[in-house]
Amino acid sequence: MTDKVVAVRTDNIHLLAWTQFNDELARELTGWDTDAEGGQALAEFAGRACYQSFSKPNPATATNAGYMDHIMDVGHFSILEHGTATFYFEEVPRSFTHELVRHRHFSYSQLSQRFEDEYKRGVDPVYPPDADVTERNHILEAHEYAMNKYKLILDRRLARQGEAKQGVKQAREAARSVLLNANETKIVVTGNYRAWRHFIDMRATPHADLAMSVVAIGVLLELQKLAPNVFDDYIVDTVTVGGVERVCAESKYAK
Repeated sequence: MTDKVVAVRTDNIHLLAWTQFNDELARELTGWDTDAEGGQALAEFAGRACYQSFSKPNPATATNAGYMDHIMDVGHFSILEHGTATFYFEEVPRSFTHELVRHRHFSYSQLSQRFEDEYKRGVDPVYPPDADVTERNHILEAHEYAMNKYKLILDRRLARQGEAKQGVKQAREAARSVLLNANETKIVVTGNYRAWRHFIDMRATPHADLAMSVVAIGVLLELQKLAPNVFDDYIVDTVTVGGVERVCAESKYAK
């Protein structure tokens, strides 16, 4: 029975877009060069613009890595808001996105259950990463029951309201009320570097929702490749909580 359910995992986390930096224009305007690119370079430029320190007077902060280390050590995280990264999350449950939208500094575009027919889409439930076989079967049974009720309500509404566009939308919005939090969804999320750091700080911890934690670690690993000077300060470790092993991360700048 459990071949129809999936778990939240990091290979469904896709880095779609990120900040680009015009280093030629920056050099033309200020005579300044950097050994970084993208959002890291932009953050350094923004910081140097505040103090007009393009001549790099301090050897300790002459490199982008040194500059970022100093900025985060003293808590000047505002310059990190200039760099952004956009992710596409697939095969995550609605319960995950219900929590995700509490991070108010992100921008979201999520699959619409009013425009997508969940029955025709063949949507699967997404179970908690630590669910055992028995729990997975219970989730699948509940999912199949809910999907059958969804189809009954949808067909009843369509028979009454017709197949016109507005009638179909109204039928789906009524039918979706019986769907589970476990239903698979997809969402595009854009955030600046500071917002992503806050997400990781809050969600890659031993006490966070486990599905959120799995995604937070996956996001961190992608961001460490994209902007290592901004995200390499996180120490990733495995801890055991309630008998379940989970991967967590903590910044060396955590206060």
